[in-house]
Amino acid sequence: MARDPDLPVLVAGPTASGKSALAMAIAERHGGVVVNADALQVYGHWRILTARPSAADTARVPHLLYGHVARDQDYSVGHWLREVAALMGDARPIVTGGTGLYLTALTEGLADIPPTPAAIRAEADTLDRAVLLAGLDSATAARIDIRNRARVQRAWEVLRATGRGLAAWQADTGPPLLPLSRSLPLLVEAPRDALVHRISARFDAMLESGALGEVAANLPGFDPARPGDRAIGAPELAAHLRGELTLEEARARAIVATRQYAKRQRTWFRARMGTWHATEP
Repeated sequence: MARDPDLPVLVAGPTASGKSALAMAIAERHGGVVVNADALQVYGHWRILTARPSAADTARVPHLLYGHVARDQDYSVGHWLREVAALMGDARPIVTGGTGLYLTALTEGLADIPPTPAAIRAEADTLDRAVLLAGLDSATAARIDIRNRARVQRAWEVLRATGRGLAAWQADTGPPLLPLSRSLPLLVEAPRDALVHRISARFDAMLESGALGEVAANLPGFDPARPGDRAIGAPELAAHLRGELTLEEARARAIVATRQYAKRQRTWFRARMGTWHATEP
């Protein structure tokens, strides 16, 4: 199926699973352009810590929607979906990333929710996750990842701004931009033990490639609560640069944070992508 030049390909998988390499291999062998579906790789000021494609990678095959968003710029799944829509009809897209919300919005549709007023977002920023969670309607609380503060806050903001729960908005979702029936959806399944090893090895490679310097360059104004500064490993390396952790402590904590993130991704994929074609890295 990947040989069909008109069939878009979707490649999902947890962080460090090898999905980017698979997407590039498909593009090289069968044609197409690699399109980013990772919410962190859109930001221009993080390359190393978000494992954005290297200059060598982008020289091999075209890559789109990587590193094009400013650090303090608002960017949501809606922004991403509109950018992907503009690419449809050109070269066959090979959409790859680990942000499940992007991929499900692409293949299942996205609710047309009005923008959140700045005052409501500012109010939400001051509230604890538990308070935000307590303010959600039961239908929405049952559908979202309640451990993810960003998801909880977004749901709270929607209810506060519109008077309707996020679940109700999603129930009215229109048709998807790219239904699974018109694509080849691949889910990279790396064995857990192998993924743990890959995560550690990749973070060490990031350190060797200058991750500490990248964090140092972004330390002025660094705010881990801002979406643009949520690169995994950045808070730990920032703490090291401030003298709060040794480098080895920062490394160990960053690897644990990455493993926890991969676990959340795998949970999402199992729950939402059961019909995707499983493949190995």
